[in-house]
Amino acid sequence: MAKQENSDDQEYKARSVALRLLARREHSRQELTLKLRQRKLDGSVISMVLDDYENEGWLDDARFADIYSRQRIDLGYGPLRVLAELQQRGVHKAPDCLDEISDADWVRNAVLLREKRFGLSDLTDDWDEKARQARFFTRRGFTAAHVERVLEVSEPDYPGA
Repeated sequence: MAKQENSDDQEYKARSVALRLLARREHSRQELTLKLRQRKLDGSVISMVLDDYENEGWLDDARFADIYSRQRIDLGYGPLRVLAELQQRGVHKAPDCLDEISDADWVRNAVLLREKRFGLSDLTDDWDEKARQARFFTRRGFTAAHVERVLEVSEPDYPGA
């Protein structure tokens, strides 16, 4: 009897913790699994609970990827960084919102970020500053082609990429 009560207890705890976490923000399945394992819950119970939540539509990796990607893009991150962060969170398929953004849009986002962060001064003669800004945009996850185009911009009314 004690074994059954312990199993029910674990399931109840897993369900309540997972639901509480999902109420705060979207999580990927991998994130929830890790957070539930940190609470010393049994792997089979975690799997069962998360399967139920996926069937109910409360847990959805595609929805998580879309929301997470949009938030990171709004914060000024590039496509490489967003995809890498999604993979770290257990999502291995690029969301549609990333595919919908053209290279010109990525460059436009980076130009706005550069203007806000560094200003749009001409960098043709200042190699140290050009390298510093290039490292910044590379860390932010923009491709080499994006970084090159961004660093060529020196006027605020950049028409497009």
